Amino acid sequence: MFSRNISRRSILQAGFGAAAVCTAGLDALALMAEAAKKIPVAVQLYSVRDACTKDLPGTLEAIGKIGFKAVEFAGYYGRKAAELRKMLDDNGLKCCGTHTGLDTLLGDKLPATVEFNKTIGNKFLIVPWLPEDKFATDDACKKTAAQFNELVDKVKGEGMRIGYHAHAGDFKKTGEQTHWDTFFANAGQNVVMQLDVGNCLDGGGDPYAILKKFPGRCASIHIKPHGGKKGAVLGEDEVRWTEIFQLCESVGGTEWYIVEYEEDPKQTDSIKRCFENLKKMGKC
Repeated sequence: MFSRNISRRSILQAGFGAAAVCTAGLDALALMAEAAKKIPVAVQLYSVRDACTKDLPGTLEAIGKIGFKAVEFAGYYGRKAAELRKMLDDNGLKCCGTHTGLDTLLGDKLPATVEFNKTIGNKFLIVPWLPEDKFATDDACKKTAAQFNELVDKVKGEGMRIGYHAHAGDFKKTGEQTHWDTFFANAGQNVVMQLDVGNCLDGGGDPYAILKKFPGRCASIHIKPHGGKKGAVLGEDEVRWTEIFQLCESVGGTEWYIVEYEEDPKQTDSIKRCFENLKKMGKC
């Protein structure tokens, strides 16, 4: 790949003709464009929660060997932030998010939550669920969105981002819109929309339409399977994954694909199969 600082004359002096320079430049740009849209693949540790409970260091080692680039935490298994960071570093893994309860983002708990996540190298603070009353009516959805907007402003200076993760119940309607649509229509652009493809479809939502409706909002997405035979992993299910990936890579603003598979919490075999299928699809 050519440096921008190399002059046309020096290239010609090196023996390249004008046509070769043009071709090489186009090839380099094509490679750069391909690299730019390559979204790294992580795994949500809830997928292997039993294995993490029994042997967190060994499970992280196995995840690194599979080829995942990062993990998203849903609990810390009694470990301190420094311990977790060392385990991640030892296995060449990053932290691409933590599922952290709304209560840990409120009041005097927020500074400790921010500090913990800074230590493990994470900037995405994702609220994994909300009480039903937070989404019970249009007004409730709007008030909840306003609360998230305030939280985003509080952590912005710390380099952190706050978001909300989808569950099936979020796609019930309050009036003409779903809870999800009302919430994100009123939440500011900086509130991360962590769509969960499987959960969305389970709740009767349309993940394809949602990615189009809220461009640039889906900084991380749970690529969870939906449908297919019992035990079907990602790529063996009924999701139109090519369309999901195309939307994430064009309008979604997606920075991380996060595999989540809930059917087999004891072993890493299922997430390995998900990874292998993603590799066949050219995603890792």
